[in-house]
Amino acid sequence: MNLNRRNFLVKSGVGAAALATIPGIVSASISTSAKSNKLVFNSKDIVLFQGDSITDAGRDKEKELANNQWSFGMGYALLAASKMLHVLAEKELTIYNRGISGNKVYQLADRWDKDCIDLKPNVLSILIGVNDYWHKRNGNYDGTVEIYENDYRALLKRTQKAFPGIQLVLCEPFYVLETTAVDETWVEPMKKYQAAAKRISDEFNTIWVPFQKVFDEAIKHAPGKYWTGDGVHPSMAGAQLMAEAWLKAVGIE
Repeated sequence: MNLNRRNFLVKSGVGAAALATIPGIVSASISTSAKSNKLVFNSKDIVLFQGDSITDAGRDKEKELANNQWSFGMGYALLAASKMLHVLAEKELTIYNRGISGNKVYQLADRWDKDCIDLKPNVLSILIGVNDYWHKRNGNYDGTVEIYENDYRALLKRTQKAFPGIQLVLCEPFYVLETTAVDETWVEPMKKYQAAAKRISDEFNTIWVPFQKVFDEAIKHAPGKYWTGDGVHPSMAGAQLMAEAWLKAVGIE
């Protein structure tokens, strides 16, 4: 490695441990043998990313176009979709991002006809859950883990009823410690939401993206604030980390 780059990393607080690559972090977190299945993309499949602000990432919500960078924002969904469109160009995929900042599961359900059913997806990826806890924490929501799990299950049943052959990808809601918004008091409550999401993933036999495991590995190599300033919303490096983890989990490398 260039000495100047090494010195920059050390001086910027990233340190020598950050010299590990993002692909290395992802490989340490998601092994090929651990994948229970992988996505099968057919010609002209429709792929939909759903979730909250982490998926939204500042996307344009007026035109909401497929395969358009302005309609994808600046997060992991844009990076993952870009890679899919590149390596699977012959499939002529149509990819949408319909994440909306602040959403909890019940809010996904409220807009599900417009932002899922009407799009007729063949592949659906969902990352939801951090607001179900965070908004409860700040007094803006009185939901429980049980409500989260029951609403999530109902949403997937509704989706499978509309599209019996749909392929599902569920992403683990995550937190990163030693950041501006997240501290140790998050750990035990968030574990309950994560466990609920994993139960649903197992029940519906979805692909599971273990984002918590990925970020836990990442902070061995660079401080939490390198990956996400507030512990929830990823930095540029964090978005790339998430995209590569998502792609590896679904079988695209």
